[in-house]
Amino acid sequence: MMLRAVATLLFLFTLTGCQNLPDRLEGIAGNVILLKAHHCLEEPVDNVNRIHFGPCLKVTDINGQPPAVRDDDFIELPIKQAMIIGTSCVYRHADGTPIPATVETVNVEIGPDTFTTGGQRWYLHAHKQARRVIGCKPTLSRSVNPSERTN
Repeated sequence: MMLRAVATLLFLFTLTGCQNLPDRLEGIAGNVILLKAHHCLEEPVDNVNRIHFGPCLKVTDINGQPPAVRDDDFIELPIKQAMIIGTSCVYRHADGTPIPATVETVNVEIGPDTFTTGGQRWYLHAHKQARRVIGCKPTLSRSVNPSERTN
């Protein structure tokens, strides 16, 4: 009797945990992609066991309107539509705090052929790499990591 009760409780806990996991097909039925609202680049520095804090990018608007940011820090965007994404970039000190004097804003034009498949997660990086770069040059990527590794 006790064994059956424990097994039932474990099953219920497992079922509850599974229901809290994000759906792998999230967004496909709604024909939307998920764009990270705020993303910071970082890169390990070779042979010194240290992380270099690269620039951060924040989505400030979509077609001139403030974005609706979900609790998981993603924005739902429709697929197959042209849009302009307003961004703000800032570089960081060695301790990870922002350097206010480096704030720069840039608009990113998205064509109707950019987001073609619903349910995908996308990231806008402030630049193609985390180190030895200047300015805000947003790079769209499916990866949280920089597009290029610094030499």
